[in-house]
Amino acid sequence: MKYWLMKSEPDEVSIDDAIREGAAPWFGVRNYQARNFMRDQMEVGDGVLFYHSSCAEPGIAGIAEVASTAYPDQTQFDAKSKYHDPKATPENPRWMLVDVKGVRKTRLLSLTEMRTYPQLASMVVLQKGSRLSITPVTAEEWKAVLALLE
Repeated sequence: MKYWLMKSEPDEVSIDDAIREGAAPWFGVRNYQARNFMRDQMEVGDGVLFYHSSCAEPGIAGIAEVASTAYPDQTQFDAKSKYHDPKATPENPRWMLVDVKGVRKTRLLSLTEMRTYPQLASMVVLQKGSRLSITPVTAEEWKAVLALLE
């Protein structure tokens, strides 16, 4: 099993949405490295730290899991979508997504608070200049975050 931190703007898809919907498509990723994580490395059942970003207080807001294998993100084909990619076609999609199932909402472990824990210092999300919406999390980091959320 692998572990991931996946960022979502809560006004697009929040942890509450993911729990209510059962599984939510992780649409709109337009970074090749993040896409490759979903396409090439994610497996059903992988653990997800559900991170709210671009909000008043960013941070981990819940626990989720990967609920599907990768498949084409339909927003790339929709000319009315802000995620439209005119170079993508159904025969040759450029962007993939996975479904993410909300497991449970947690207290918010804010980015500011995360920075205070030495055991989390190596997390990609805490590295200077890190802006990826999906990053791998080590088993040790996963366990440390879960312990902080209990």
